[in-house]
Amino acid sequence: MRVVVVGGGIIGLATAARLARRGDDVTVLEKEHELSCHQTGRNSGVIHSGLYYAPGSLKARLGTAGAASMTRFAAEHDVPVAVTGKLVVATDAGERDRLRALAERGTANGVPVRELDPVEAREHEPEIACVGALRVETTGVVDYRAVCAVLARQVAEAGGAVLLGRALRGARTVGTQVRVDVEEVGEHAGFELVADALVVCGGLHADRLAQACGVDPGARIVPFRGEYFDLAPRAADRVRGLVYPVPDPRFPFLGVHLTRGVHGDVHAGPNAVLALAREGYRRRDVAWRDVVDAASWPGLWRLAGRNLVPGAAEVARSASRTLFAASVARLLPGTTADDLHPAPAGVRAQALHRDGRLVDDFLVRTAPRQVHVINAPSPAATASLEIARHVEAELDRTMAAIG
Repeated sequence: MRVVVVGGGIIGLATAARLARRGDDVTVLEKEHELSCHQTGRNSGVIHSGLYYAPGSLKARLGTAGAASMTRFAAEHDVPVAVTGKLVVATDAGERDRLRALAERGTANGVPVRELDPVEAREHEPEIACVGALRVETTGVVDYRAVCAVLARQVAEAGGAVLLGRALRGARTVGTQVRVDVEEVGEHAGFELVADALVVCGGLHADRLAQACGVDPGARIVPFRGEYFDLAPRAADRVRGLVYPVPDPRFPFLGVHLTRGVHGDVHAGPNAVLALAREGYRRRDVAWRDVVDAASWPGLWRLAGRNLVPGAAEVARSASRTLFAASVARLLPGTTADDLHPAPAGVRAQALHRDGRLVDDFLVRTAPRQVHVINAPSPAATASLEIARHVEAELDRTMAAIG
């Protein structure tokens, strides 16, 4: 079967590699001139355990399985990886109930979780402040860009092709074929690929790409920028592994946390502020089409109206390194603005329903001969090998349905 896969991030490449290994003739289209430029290459590199997600959801099932499969894949292919474990800490008494509920959710998802008192927590992270904590041993860190390089190599070794600087303009299903309109980025030229099936893993542009292929995405992508800082050596030396706050259940974001990466650096973040461009990694980045798309979506205004206070706090923390340092200091006392060195930001593609509800799970839409991954935020990188398996099953299902 000839399959065009759109997207050179970890979801697209994992799917392409899986299809190529089974014998499909796979062509990958990536609009950038290198792989994993956006969400994949700009996250914190964490292999999540599956702790946070609603039991029975795709995030829970694929995330928990993905923690094991990603760790195994990295080890098998000499990709830098470390299973460090992490602490989720309550910093005041009011967070203890949320910590306990999180432990129950983790247990329901099959994640090994231990509740610790402050003395036990400091055996793992001596410098951390808390009134209680959860210890999760299956959390780790990995180099996701290196994972993508291996996946791209697997596509090529199986006879497939990875085409860089090639963007999807649109597609249409005509009889037994999908006709894919491709733009050569920067060349103002294009060509058509004819395939048996199309898989689109469009990330920050997933909704638009679905619409360009005649598929209703069912939601609108709204971009949220996450800003990071690297800790200066005197602060970084005080962190052994991964330290997270108890998340606010109203948000899909996990809050500012501390991560010691596979290369030894420790970074803090991210926060979460509305981005004025889907690829807006700097505050000054503005794309008016993206602004209009977000501002015209009723769901964004409804979400904002329900979260004015925490939203304003995120904006203030984005504007003030001192406030950002204060958030870090809740976990690592004594941290100051001088300990924070700016690091590259990321943008999360968050799908929103029209009524303002966050799309809280992975969202995949299908049409005859087409599969579109619409919503794949964290823990999508962790779960990418399992998402690829799920997409493969969805593709086979839609192909079988048309005979």
